[in-house]
Amino acid sequence: MTTIEVEVEIDASVDKVWDVVSDIDNEPKFWKGTKKVHNISKEGNKIDREITIAFRDQKCLQQVIIIPKEKIEAKFTKGIIEGKKIVSLIPNDKTTVLKTYWDIKMTGMMGIFTGMVKKHIKSGTEQAMQYIKNEIEK
Repeated sequence: MTTIEVEVEIDASVDKVWDVVSDIDNEPKFWKGTKKVHNISKEGNKIDREITIAFRDQKCLQQVIIIPKEKIEAKFTKGIIEGKKIVSLIPNDKTTVLKTYWDIKMTGMMGIFTGMVKKHIKSGTEQAMQYIKNEIEK
C-alpha cells in the first residue's frame, strides 16, 4: 500500500466547503482522475457506486460513507485499485483545511506500477483540491 496526503486551506466556513465536497456525484468536475460516477444504491449515509477512472477507462466499485461536515470515505471494493480515499474537513478559525488521504495500491499484475501511479494520483489530488478551493473562494 502507498499513502498520499494533501491539504489545502480554504478561506470559507466548513458549511460552505461541505456544500461543494459532499456533492459526490459532481466529483468528475474537480477530480480529473474520475471520469464518470454511477450510483448503484444508497442507504442512509452509505452509497455503493461504480466509478470510471482515467487510467485506461477502468471501472472500480466503491462504497462511500458520508459523515456530514466531517469526512467522506471512499473504499475501493473491486477493480484495479484497492484501498481507500478519505476527504476530511478540519475547522481552522475562520478557514477550513481540506485534507485528502489515500491508502491504496494497484491490484493484480498492476501492483508493480503502484509507485509510478502514486505521483500521478498525488498530482491529480493537488489539482483537484486547488480546483475546489478556487470554486469556493470565487
